[in-house]
Amino acid sequence: MKDMNMKHEDMKEDMKMDMSSGHDMMMHGGQMMDMGDLRQKFWISLALAIPVFILSPFMGVNLPFQFQFPGSEWIVLILSTGLYFYGGKPFLTGAKGELAERKPAMMTLITMGISVAYIYSLYAFVMNDLLHSSTKIMDFFWELASLIVIMLLGHWIEMKSTMSAGNALQKIASLVPNKVHMIHGTETMDHDISMVKSGDIVEVRAGESVPLDGHIIAGSGYINESLITGESKAVKKELGSKVVGGSINGDSTIKVKVDKSAGEGYLSQISKLVSDAQNNRSKTQMLADKVSSWLFYAALVAGILSFIYWLIFDDMNTALNRLVTVLVIACPHALGLAIPLVMSRSTSIAATNGLIIRDNQSMENSRKIDYIAMDKTGTLTEGKFNVNGLQSTDESIDDNKLLAIIAGIESGSSHPIANSVVQYAQDKKVTPVALENIKALKGYGMSGTLAGHDYYLINMKFLNENKIAVDKQLVQTYLDKGNTISFLVNDGKVLGFVALGDTIKKNTVEFIKELKARNITPIMLTGDNKDAAAIMAKQMGIDEFRGELLPEDKHKVVEQLERDGHHVMMVGDGINDAPSLAAATIGVAIGAGTDVAIDSADVVLYNSDPGDIIKFLKLSHNTYRKTIENLWWGAGYNIVAIPLAAGVLAGVGFVLSPAIGAVIMSLSTVVVALNALTLKM
Repeated sequence: MKDMNMKHEDMKEDMKMDMSSGHDMMMHGGQMMDMGDLRQKFWISLALAIPVFILSPFMGVNLPFQFQFPGSEWIVLILSTGLYFYGGKPFLTGAKGELAERKPAMMTLITMGISVAYIYSLYAFVMNDLLHSSTKIMDFFWELASLIVIMLLGHWIEMKSTMSAGNALQKIASLVPNKVHMIHGTETMDHDISMVKSGDIVEVRAGESVPLDGHIIAGSGYINESLITGESKAVKKELGSKVVGGSINGDSTIKVKVDKSAGEGYLSQISKLVSDAQNNRSKTQMLADKVSSWLFYAALVAGILSFIYWLIFDDMNTALNRLVTVLVIACPHALGLAIPLVMSRSTSIAATNGLIIRDNQSMENSRKIDYIAMDKTGTLTEGKFNVNGLQSTDESIDDNKLLAIIAGIESGSSHPIANSVVQYAQDKKVTPVALENIKALKGYGMSGTLAGHDYYLINMKFLNENKIAVDKQLVQTYLDKGNTISFLVNDGKVLGFVALGDTIKKNTVEFIKELKARNITPIMLTGDNKDAAAIMAKQMGIDEFRGELLPEDKHKVVEQLERDGHHVMMVGDGINDAPSLAAATIGVAIGAGTDVAIDSADVVLYNSDPGDIIKFLKLSHNTYRKTIENLWWGAGYNIVAIPLAAGVLAGVGFVLSPAIGAVIMSLSTVVVALNALTLKM
């Protein structure tokens, strides 16, 4: 029983552990780095580095603010040793992981730089101080301290600007209650959800979450599945109707026979899809790592060849000096900041333009996008039912009286469409008529009695089956716009109708045109019937659409497009969109959508305007261009500096000194920072 009691909590923990990158975590070289730990390391390392900057010469040159005193070199050694092993630990561990995978990248390059600087400086300290060598050997403690501090700062900036995804699975798990009202014969007792198994009966009271997948065996009412489906209207559920765990019960009490226990239902399937897709996406290699890998091999080969050459044609001291100079100059001071500074600037610009960038890799991936798949309700449309038309068709009744009777009938229902009609009447300052004997007509609408006469508020299906005439041309305009029509009928005659429908967002049509101009194919995905989907797609200017889709079908559409060689951006707002958002090359969540959809996405449009996707594409293009520029500024100088440091021009009397190399290295860092600030939308 204890194991059963732990099952639900274990499931939630598993969901959390499945995340490859959490809110405050990121991976480097196989090492999980924590935001708080990295921040702490930076500030402590900076505190250790400041005395080193003051007491240690810069590439053998004493700067105006520097000074030494007897014994100061020991302070520098102790502080630098602490810096190397404490501040350098993330890079040492990361390099170990990269080398274990035989994929040396940024962490290996940094480790090579700080290790060479520390070990050679240790050698210089021994030779200069303990052995009292007559010729002072230059140390690199200043460079060691600056490299560690700058690299920690760069990774902290990178983590802050990229690591915000990862709460989707926890949000999914939180939709399921911990306790359920389990029915035992005539008694109802509260139990942990982990104790419920297939075949058990649970009671779901008004306003509560349905705990598990099952079907209704007693009671009826409207179930709000918007958290699951993304659709705004509640769904009528009666005896035998299936219900999904995580949906919200309305104003009635129902009894549900459980079909699937915890860990087996719909939400668990959704969480698995999200987790799998996020894990797959996390394998994408950062461009800076590729550059770092190339630079690592270039510096290593150049350094070894230089060492061998000078060892043969000069002496050990010269050969060692050339080797160390090459490896230290190759240290990526600027490269470590090249991407983080651009991304930080880009994130700031995005925030002022209605965009939240949750995964910076999406900025680069945006260049590949050739398909944009979009959920309809709440993404391309407002996701709210509005009265789009009200018209009397009989001389005996005017529009206000028509609305009063319709609103009077709808007052007896809690359905969202009914609520929209009642609200519309209130806005028009029309008082609903009080009808008697209001009841639902299954599959058709509702009815009520007024002054001894029966009034019916029904759909076209009822009219056709009862051969009640209606001027179809009168309502065709509304039908062509995808509206739902309800007709008011009395004594076998249509008195008028009300048209309700979702509203296309004001920028949607222009947004679709711009996508096509960029050679990006828009495709609409919806659970609506195909006829309604075709009408809405035509109004928006969308040529490709998929209708009558289940949540898992949207995921399959995105996966199929990706398998066919396309790069897909998925835009959605419901839990049902979460797997698709995570599986797509780029997932974009509408800000007004569910938390789970937002947490599964790479980009969030917090103004809920799909037109902001165009802003994202423009910003991404400029960001990528600045990133490439910064990578050249951050690493490109090595194309010249490394050969010169190795001594290729020694024959004509020119050898790049460590001091000059350090100046070039520092200037590249300044240029990288200034270049990042010039990024604009």
